[in-house]
Amino acid sequence: MDGMTRFDPSEHLDDAEIQAELLGEALATGNPRVIVHAIGTIARARGMTSLARDTGIARGTLYKAIADDGNPTLETLMTVLAALQIDLSAKVAAR
Repeated sequence: MDGMTRFDPSEHLDDAEIQAELLGEALATGNPRVIVHAIGTIARARGMTSLARDTGIARGTLYKAIADDGNPTLETLMTVLAALQIDLSAKVAAR
């Protein structure tokens, strides 16, 4: 991969509606890794320093929790989503 740069989608997610759509699509997969990846991408788009300040969670802890191989607690996810001003909702699953 000489001369190539790694694509970071967080650099292109500057709209809250698009961020919410990304998370909605991730939730629809039901795959926890996809969901955590989407939350991590949104968090990086918004800025990890401000997210750490808003959540009261240390930056290093946030990075570790929402890394692709992270396994954040529900409490951490809810705290992060609240700071990102993203609400979750539920509906009956289609069969």
